[in-house]
Order: sequence, then C-alpha cells, then structure tokens
Amino acid sequence: MKRNKLACALAAFLLTPVASTAWAQSTSNDAAPQETPAAPSTLQTITVTGSAIPRIDTETASPVTTISAKDIARSGYTTISDVVRSISADNSGSIPNSFTNGFAAGSSGVALRGLTVNSTLVLIDGHRAANYAVADDGQRSFVDLNTIPLAAVDRIEVLKDGASSLYGADAIAGVVNVILKPGYQGMEATADVGNSAHGGGFTRKATFLAGGGDLNKDGYNAYFSAQYQEDNAISAGDRGFPYNTADLSGIGGANLQTGQPANGSGSIYGSVTPGTLGTPGDVTTGVPNTGATASLLTGGCGPKGKLTNDSSGTYCQQNTVAQYDQIQAKMKEGGVYGRFTVKINDTTKAYVSLSYMETKTDTVTTPAQIQGSTPNNTNNIALPAYLSNGSLNPNNPYAASGQAALINYAFGDIPRGGTYDNHNLRIVGDVAGTWGEWNYDAALVLNHTSLDTQLYGYLTYAGLINAVNTGSYNFLNPSSNSAAVRNALAPGYNKTSTSDLDAIDLAANRTLFDLPGGALGMAAGIQLRHEAQNDPTLNPDNEFQGLGNAQTKGSRDVEGAYLEFDAPLLDSLEADLSGRVDHYSDIGTEFAPKLGLKWKAFDWLAVRGTFSKGVRAPSFSENGSSSNEGFVTYNPPASFAAEHGNNGYVQAYQLAQFTDANKNIKPERAKSYTLGIVLQPTTWLNASFDYYHIKKTDVITSTDAGSILDAYYAGQPLPAGTQVIADKPDPLNPTALARPIEVIGSYINANSLKTNGLDVDLQAHFTFDNGIQYISDFSGTDIFTWKLTLPDGTVESFAGTHGPYNLSSGAGTPRYRESWSNTMIWNNLTVTGTFYHTSGMTNTAPDVYGSDCIPDGYSSCRVGSFTEFNLTSSFQFTPKIAVTASIMNAFDRKAPLDVANYAGNNYNPTYAQDGAIGRFFNLGVKVKL
Repeated sequence: MKRNKLACALAAFLLTPVASTAWAQSTSNDAAPQETPAAPSTLQTITVTGSAIPRIDTETASPVTTISAKDIARSGYTTISDVVRSISADNSGSIPNSFTNGFAAGSSGVALRGLTVNSTLVLIDGHRAANYAVADDGQRSFVDLNTIPLAAVDRIEVLKDGASSLYGADAIAGVVNVILKPGYQGMEATADVGNSAHGGGFTRKATFLAGGGDLNKDGYNAYFSAQYQEDNAISAGDRGFPYNTADLSGIGGANLQTGQPANGSGSIYGSVTPGTLGTPGDVTTGVPNTGATASLLTGGCGPKGKLTNDSSGTYCQQNTVAQYDQIQAKMKEGGVYGRFTVKINDTTKAYVSLSYMETKTDTVTTPAQIQGSTPNNTNNIALPAYLSNGSLNPNNPYAASGQAALINYAFGDIPRGGTYDNHNLRIVGDVAGTWGEWNYDAALVLNHTSLDTQLYGYLTYAGLINAVNTGSYNFLNPSSNSAAVRNALAPGYNKTSTSDLDAIDLAANRTLFDLPGGALGMAAGIQLRHEAQNDPTLNPDNEFQGLGNAQTKGSRDVEGAYLEFDAPLLDSLEADLSGRVDHYSDIGTEFAPKLGLKWKAFDWLAVRGTFSKGVRAPSFSENGSSSNEGFVTYNPPASFAAEHGNNGYVQAYQLAQFTDANKNIKPERAKSYTLGIVLQPTTWLNASFDYYHIKKTDVITSTDAGSILDAYYAGQPLPAGTQVIADKPDPLNPTALARPIEVIGSYINANSLKTNGLDVDLQAHFTFDNGIQYISDFSGTDIFTWKLTLPDGTVESFAGTHGPYNLSSGAGTPRYRESWSNTMIWNNLTVTGTFYHTSGMTNTAPDVYGSDCIPDGYSSCRVGSFTEFNLTSSFQFTPKIAVTASIMNAFDRKAPLDVANYAGNNYNPTYAQDGAIGRFFNLGVKVKL
C-alpha cells in the first residue's frame, strides 16, 4: 500500500469515530492524555508491553522490565542508546555508537538474547519505527536508537520474550517499547557539561520541555521538547597502552606498527626496495631483487616516524594509531518533539505528534596505504623506472639503473575519514476512545529517514595507477602536491540512503463475560504498513581501495491482524492466548501464536510461563536487489603460513567476504518458551527468575566462510554456489598456494540456532525515619548456550566466545552481564551508585577459526571481564532548581585487552567503551521555569 493510499484510508477511518461520539459512554476524567483510554467496566487503564488488553496489575505471564524517567536520570547516561544497551539482556550483535568503521556507522542498535539487532523489535509508543537506512554488515535491518527523543521519554518497557503474536515480525528475542510523555504542563530546562579525566571527549548537552493546557478543563494539552548534545572526539593518542599502539611486543604480542615492509605497510615517509616488474607495464607486479632490502625513500624520518633497521631493511616505523585513530568520534545529536492532544468529548481523545531527530558523526582514520588487498591487490605495487611519457621516474631512486622500486607508503597529506548525517522525521496521528463496550485506538504513522554519507581520503584504483605511471604525485615531497593531484587520487564519495515506514494501526478491546477469576478480556487489531529501503552502492564499481561494498533496494506491503484473549480462569490462574496473521507481498503469509499462563500459588509467589512461535521476515538486504562485501581481519592457518615461511604475505590481512541476496530465501522462524517465578516475600523485596529457551530454524546467514576456506586449503571442491578468489602469488614463494583474497557466497537458510539462559531481577526498597529511602536493583542475564547448526550438521557454539566473529564488530557473546544499582534518597539529596559487569570470553571464534584460538599475535586465549562503577547524584536546592553531578567509571577501570576485536584498537567497544574512555565527570543544572 503506497503512502497516499494509507493516508486516505486512515482519514476515512478517523472521521468515523469522531462522528460517532454522540453514542459513546462518558467514563474518562483524566487530567492528562493517556496511552490507553479508560475501559467501561472492570478493566483498568494499565497496558503492558506484550499485551493489548488493559489489566489491573503489571505482572504478566511474560517478563517485562520497566525503566522510568527517574531510573534514566539516576543512571547518569545521557542517550537512549547508552540506557538501552546497558540492559543485561543486550548481548551479541549489539551496535555501539563507537563502531564507526562498520557498514552502519553513525548508529546504535540493541540485540536482546544475543540474537543480533534484527531479532529485537523497537517500538515508540507501541508503534513501529523506520529502520536505519543502512543495514548492519550490509545484512541486518534495525532501528537506530539515536533517533528517539530522550527529553520526551516517560519510560522504557523491555519485554524479554517473543511477541510476534501481537507485533509481527522481528519480535523473536523481545521488544523494547519507548513510551513518550502523553502530556506535560509547565516548563523546564537542563544544561550539562562533562569531560574525561584523561583528555578529550568534552561534552555539552541541553534540553528544554514546555507544555500547557489541562485536558479535562481546557480540552487540550500541548507540549514541546528540544534537545542537543555534542561530544568531542577522543584521540587514541590521548590514552595509554594498549589503546594507543599496534605494538604489543612488550607483552609478548606482535608489532604491527605501520611502516614495516615485511608486513606490507608503509609510513608517511615511505620506503622502497629495488626490483623488477613481473609483468612489464603492470606496476602491481613488482618482484624484489634476490636478497634486496628496503631503504628510505627520502633522507630520513620526520617527527612522526622512528628510524628502524631490521632484516627487512631501513624504514620509518610509525604509530599511526596514536597519531590518527579515535577512541570516540565527534558526534552531534539533537532534535525536537511536539505533541498536541485534544479532548473531543468525555470519551474520545486525539493527538498529533511530530519529531525530527538528527545525528551527525564525524570519523577520522589512518591515511590510505599505497599497498592494499582489496578490492584490487596493490601489495606488490612498484614505481616504474620510466614514466608513461618515456622519461625517467623522479620518484624512483633506482630508475637510472633501470630497476623498479617496490614502495611502502601511506598518503599522509590526504586526510581520511567520513561523515554520517542521519535525519529522522516521524509524524503520528491517533484517535482513541470508547464506543459502547469497546475501547478503540486508530493511528497513522509516517516515518522517513535519510542518511547522508560522505567519505574522503579513500584512493581510487584508477587514480592510484595513473599517479604511479605518470609521476603526477610527488612521493619525495608530498607537501608540494596540489589539491588537484590529491583530488584525482582520492576524489571522495557522497551518497544518500533512505528508509521509510508508513502504517495504519487499528486496535480495539473489551470485556466479554465473567469467568471464575474475573472478566474475560479480548483485544483485536489490524495493521497495514508499507516498508521501503534504498541504499545506493557504497563503492561504485569497486572504485575505492580498502572500502567494502553494499547496496540494498527493496519494498514490501504487509497486512496483519491479531487477536488476544486474557482469561482469569481462577482467582489464582490467568491464561493469555494470542495469535497474529501477516501477509507479506514478498514472502507470503505467516502465522504466530502465543500462550501465556500465570499461577499465583500464594500471595507472595507466582509461577509464570509462555510458549510462542515467531517469525523474522528477510531484510531487503537478504532478499532484495542487494549485495554486500565486507572485510574481516584474517590470519591464515598456521600450516599455510609455514609453507610461506611466515613472511609478510601470510600476516594478518583484510579478507573480503561477498554475499549476494537470495530472492528465494525463506523467513526465519522461531519457537520459544519461558518459565519463571515472581516473589514478594516481604513488602520491601520483589524478585523474579525467568528461564528462556529460543530455537530458530531456517536461520538466514551468509554461506559459511570457514567451510569454504577449509575446502580451499585442502584442495577439495568448494560448497555449491561459492567461490574463492585467490590473491596474486606470493613473490617469495610463487609456486605455493596463493592466499584467499575474497570469499563469495549468498544468503542461505542454515539449519537452526538455539540459545537459552536465565534472567534475574531483584528490587529491595526501604523507608527510614528522617526522610531517608534506600532502593537496590539488581538485573542479570546468564546465557547458558548459543549454538548454530550449519546445513552440513556442523555445530558452532558461541556462548562465552569471541564468536560469531563475522557478526558486526566481532564483539563476541559473553555469558554474563549484570548491573546492580543502589540509590539513597535523603530529603533533597539523591545518590546512586551502579555496578556494570560483563564476563570475559575465550578468544575463539568457531565460525572462522574453529576450536583454535584466534591467531591475533598475542599469546593469551582469554579476554578478561570488565566491571565499572558509575556514581550519580542530584540535589534539589529549591523547588525550581536542582544540580546534578556524576562520575562515570569512577574507579577508572581499564578495558581488558582484546586484540581480536576489529571495532576498537586492542579493546572491545561493544562492552568496554567506558574502560577506554576512562573516568568521566558530568555536572548539570535543571531549572523549572
């Protein structure tokens, strides 16, 4: 259904209930707009995520965690991304803002149960949102958490259970429902500044919230919120070892500093080795002379280099990590949100809301290398003796003797990086009320995102070859190169990617008849939506060196309907049954049922459980007009490296993995169940323990790279539909098997995935004399197993490992994540201390390296755990003025060494970003006007 059809259909529907309000019953006396109108009988206006039926209590058969606005303030976090991703159930595949060299740079996503971002559904006020315009790894669609206005958030409800029976596709691992304020009266403003103890990262933030109108007295309420936050970059050079270097030789690891000819890298000063061209006229076929070693291209090393002599020759070793890399990119995010609610009559309300959010991320990275593996191999590039015009090459010190000069060089005069500017516009119109015995709600959602990507400093292959052949680029004196010469080498590239979601949501509920435990409730709903994504190619015609590639284009229409019954069979036994049918224009019809039971054995003990089926529709990257090519840092097997004498040819390099969309791909399907207990043995203690078990079938994944590579090394036939592109032969071992440079496959439905674990939530609250309150909250998740079964029956187990290594940033799947917060309130003073813990992992990745430790050049096969403590406080000086302060990572804990992770330098930013940033101070003021 196209957008204009959606709008017309909703307009007709909305006029009907407005015209019918003369027959509606008068039951509502709310002072502010509510998310769900009051029911005409015994049902209460409490709607919990995971159920469409208003209920008396908030404890359903499914585990739901609520994070209030007060909880958010006490956490010290200033973005929705940080708040949601701190949930203990967030795990493998989670996307941090700090992962700026991934496909989905400039975004952040949540992955409950470790099932990646595409299996967690993110809602805003119970309605779907448009996905980020670029897919994670060129495959997985998700909602960018940065597009949600924190200043307007009332609470966040996290459903840790399958919910496809109500919400449709993607709600396999759970649902994050961000609920915005239904109304506001008054005016308040906040201003905050913060800085790190170790330099860099200065932040400033401001919010404004104003509203007026009493819904019952005035018949309307309107409010407006605005927010802005700017975080400065943190250079890797501002941090100590090991985050500021690629040299781990001091602790038994490898030295991968830039500039070493043996590792196929060069510094900005460059080095050359005399040789010849294996293929006359082809400057990419340089072969060094027997026994030849490197020497400096120019007279010496500059201030950024260190003169080094070893078996490979004389060169300038350079710490480009400290000089160019970033721990944190510069980031600006802000936006506005407005909501106008009108009381049409005593039983009918309507609102219109509009939000515009923008997030801009500026990244800087190391200069481009003249040597590269992909998409074109220039590892053996050489400066020819003669230029294309027949003259001697002035850049080649061996030209007079007729020799070529194999060159190691980094283009330090050409800055490299990118800017990602994401725009999100969302409009919602809603009418809700009662009509006879029915409560109804009708909503229109229009959501458009637009991502402007600007990349600079990436070399074009054609430009590079031309510069080498013509001598247009001066390697001896780079500062003399004109802007035109540099632009010819690295012209930059811009693209705009878009994503759209247009939806009509129609819902109604009522009571039917009385059962022994109360009234039987029923809810029904219909949803019509249109989804589309258009992400142009990242690297047209593979023009740019060292840059992956992805393109996604697709659209679909979805018509869905659901039905839910909540049956209080006895005073102590409640059953909830729901089911949803969706018809997709591209994959057909899917049905997802769910049954939940809650038995209150005693006043202080309840037992609950659910069984559900779920579905995840293929993303447009998986079944559209799409393809992607990404890179992983790859070390060949030890036996293969030994055949090549463990030379630079077989050191860690970027392996390309190309995956084509599959129009015949089937949706993923899941069966899950939960079983838990809820305890309240005293008035001051609440506890819940919930076991979960999820099994996916027809799991969509790219063809297993490990099995393809195993077959390649063994000289056996490759799996059907796959291909390995071999690199140019090793110049020092030309008859040996060439290293793989690209693995080609497509998306397939693997056999199955299974994960299970336990969630624990505890809350204790005490009230003492003298106005003292104490609140303690503990939340923890233990992943017991996380296993993927491949089509050939191979089982890969990821719990507690660095796998899946091909997933997002290769962050791994830690078994345990916990948080424990303690809040003390004494009159006007509130102090909160929170511990966050993520367990360590074995440094293995079954999907790439089997049972072997990842060959990262470091002797340990273990990544340590990370624990941090955040301290926040606020003091209410007057009824209108409060001051806030926080110390994040108060004990200044360092992130554990993680050499294998490819999103951060020697640490894992998905779980330990605060450990690389270090102790961070914030100070703010909140004023009510």
